[in-house]
Amino acid sequence: MKIFHNEWEKWVIIACILFLIFIGLSGCNHQMVPYETKMEYGTTDTDSKNDKLSEKRFITQTWRWKHD
Repeated sequence: MKIFHNEWEKWVIIACILFLIFIGLSGCNHQMVPYETKMEYGTTDTDSKNDKLSEKRFITQTWRWKHD
């Protein structure tokens, strides 16, 4: 069973793989850093089953690329 039909096909696939590796490695000089952090807390409406207030707490964080 032949994997490649032609010699040029083999070299095109090798070139594409090397190109993708190069693109993947060139992205390593960027870092993801936290951009904004939000904290929300409070109480919700009363629960009809036991007449207690429920607490709500949320932490939301956004990220951005840091260029060196």
